[in-house]
Amino acid sequence: MARFVEVHPQDPQPRAVGQLVALLREDALIAYPTDSGYALGCRLDSRTGADRIRRVRHLDDRHHFTLVCLDFAQLGQFVHLDNAAFRAVKAATPGPYTFVLPATREVPKRFAHAKKKTVGVRIPGTPFVRALLGELGEPLLSSTLLLPGWERPPTDSWTVKEELDHVVDAVVDAGEPGSEPTTVVDFSDGAPEVVRVGAGDPSRFA
Repeated sequence: MARFVEVHPQDPQPRAVGQLVALLREDALIAYPTDSGYALGCRLDSRTGADRIRRVRHLDDRHHFTLVCLDFAQLGQFVHLDNAAFRAVKAATPGPYTFVLPATREVPKRFAHAKKKTVGVRIPGTPFVRALLGELGEPLLSSTLLLPGWERPPTDSWTVKEELDHVVDAVVDAGEPGSEPTTVVDFSDGAPEVVRVGAGDPSRFA
């Protein structure tokens, strides 16, 4: 059974955050709330996490994962940004956006787009996720929690616990997450292209 961890949404308790970080360092897969619904997350170098996410979501090897980063400095270790992309992404973060950018060598090849060599990155604004990333000291390899047949990620922690009790190691309750997915902006060809409109205002990239 998955551990159910309750965390204060605005003032995350260090002890609870520390428990989750310890689990992640032991190769755990967690379901956690973000500003755009629940997501599945594990460490980037997890031995089993990516395959477990694929099994939970019934995905194939072509699925594009997202690196959830604490801040712009961390994000810059994993993607290349020209001056225009730097300014645009910097102005929009933290927030409910996912940016598709050229990956650096820090990103394992199996997580970058096979042809474009890109990866999705984001910097969420929720206090819990930021506390978790700060304690972990590295990004989370993440994917939106969308099960087959679901149109949106869930927002209720007990629904997540009931659905995933035997396939994840922990479910986090840190208050009501956002209900809209992120807005996805693709910079892989230089100019920004909004490929999905979600919670983030797309007009800044028009």
